[in-house]
Amino acid sequence: MNYRIGIKTQNPKECLIQFGHIKSSALAGQLIQKKVVWKQGNKKLVGKIAGVHGKNGVVKVKFQKGLPGQALGTTVELVS
Repeated sequence: MNYRIGIKTQNPKECLIQFGHIKSSALAGQLIQKKVVWKQGNKKLVGKIAGVHGKNGVVKVKFQKGLPGQALGTTVELVS
């Protein structure tokens, strides 16, 4: 979806992601501590789901390195 942002800041290491089959915060809460992989070509960035954001099934994902702008709006893979 997008980076996690504040009023005057933007944190590229934390992203908000919504999965198509998750529609509630209760289902999203079951995904906490699972890993997410974003792939593009030979690049591969791994992040960990840190928590729930809101009530509609959006989760916060923390990555070791910041995600590039090309990653916004693309798909990610959920790994155990």
